[in-house]
Amino acid sequence: MSDRDRYGRGSYDAQPEGARSMPHVQRRPSVPAQQPQGYQGYDDPAPYDSGYSSGQVYGGNNSGGGGQGGQPPAPRRSPSAAPNWRKRIKIGALVLVVGFLCVSIGTYFWADSKLKREVDLSKVIERPDTGKGTNYLIVGSDSRAGMSAADKKKLHTGSAEGKRTDSMMILHTGDNGDSLISLPRDSNVTIPSFKGSESGKLYPNTGRTTKLNAAYAMDGPELLVRTVEYNTGLHIDHYAEIGFGGFANLVDAVGGVEMNLPQGFKDKDAGADFKAGKQTLNGQQALAYVRTRHAFAASDLQRTKNQQKFLSALASKVASPTTVMNPFAIYPAMSAGLDTVTVDKDMSLWNLGSMFLALKGVTGGDGKSMNIPLTGQSVNGNLIWDKTKVKQLVDELKNDDEVTVTGN
Repeated sequence: MSDRDRYGRGSYDAQPEGARSMPHVQRRPSVPAQQPQGYQGYDDPAPYDSGYSSGQVYGGNNSGGGGQGGQPPAPRRSPSAAPNWRKRIKIGALVLVVGFLCVSIGTYFWADSKLKREVDLSKVIERPDTGKGTNYLIVGSDSRAGMSAADKKKLHTGSAEGKRTDSMMILHTGDNGDSLISLPRDSNVTIPSFKGSESGKLYPNTGRTTKLNAAYAMDGPELLVRTVEYNTGLHIDHYAEIGFGGFANLVDAVGGVEMNLPQGFKDKDAGADFKAGKQTLNGQQALAYVRTRHAFAASDLQRTKNQQKFLSALASKVASPTTVMNPFAIYPAMSAGLDTVTVDKDMSLWNLGSMFLALKGVTGGDGKSMNIPLTGQSVNGNLIWDKTKVKQLVDELKNDDEVTVTGN
C-alpha cells in the first residue's frame, strides 16, 4: 500500500493532517465562536453557531434598536394613527355650513308658508308712475279677528264688528335715507273712482270728501291704496297690515319693548295708565300706548307720533342680536308676527325683512319720521293737507332725493 492510499486522498505529506500548520482564516465578526480543530476551510453556506449567546437580543436590528440592558424596545405609534386635525376641522366646518343652510332653508319655507298674501294690488286702477326706491303702506287695523271675549276685555278693544284703520304710514326706502310719513286717519281726502275688490264693479268719482280711514271701511285695502295714491300722486309698491291681537302677541313674544316716556298720561278708553320715564311695555300696555289720543291736546297728531316711535322701537327689538340669535325668541316672534300680518300678493320675505330693517334705521337716526304736512285748518273736524308741501315731499320721494320738507 502506498503512502497516498495509507493517509487518504488529497494528502502527499507523511504527517497526519491534524499535525499540520493550518493558515489562519479570519472570520466575520458576526460569528464569535472559535472554529474547531481540523477545520479545512471549506466554504460553509452559513456561519458556524456555537450555541452560546453573545449578549445580543435576537429579533432586533440596528434600525429598530434594542432597549438598554437587553430590554425589548418600547412599542412605536404608527404615524397613520395620529389624528389629522386639519381634516377634522374641514369636516366639522362643512357639517356646520350644511346644517346652517338646512336650517335657513327650512326656516324660509316655514315662514313663507305662514305669510298671508291676501291683498291684490292689481285691482287698483289708474295708478301713478313708479319712482325710485320702494314705498310701503303700513296699516294698523282695529281688527279683532281671532280674539276671544276675554282678550277684547283685557286689551280694551271693544267688540265693534268689521275693521277700520287705526294708523296709516308711508315708509319710503332708498339710497338717500329712509322716511316714515304718518297719515292721520282724520285726514280730509277725496274718494276717487275705483273698482270693487269683490264685485269688480266700477264706481265713479263723485267728488266726495271724507276721512281717510273711511276708504278702508268702504272697500278694504285696495281702495285705501287707491285713495292714498290719488291724493298724494305717490305709487305704493307694497302693503302690510297688522291687527290688534297680532300686535300685542308680537310685543309679548319679544319680551316687551322699552320706551322712555317724557310724561305720564291716562286714557280710560284705550286702557292707558303710564308714568313718565323708562319702562318696558308688554303687549297690553303697548296697544294702549299706540291707541291713546284723548289724553293729548294734539289728539290724533300726537298719537301718530307715538305710533311711529313705538313701531320703530319694536322693529329695533325684533332685529336685535338678542332676538335674532336666540331661537327661543326669534321663532315665537316670527310666528306671532306672521300669523297676523296681511300683505300684498307680491310681498316677499325679503321685502318684509327690508321693511322692518328700514323701520329700525329710522329709529336709529338714519332716516326721517314726520306727519304729512298740514295747513292747520279743518273741514268738519277733518285735517287738511298742505298741498304745496305734499307735492314737494312726493317729488323728493319719487326721485329718491333727500327729504327737506318738514311735517307737523
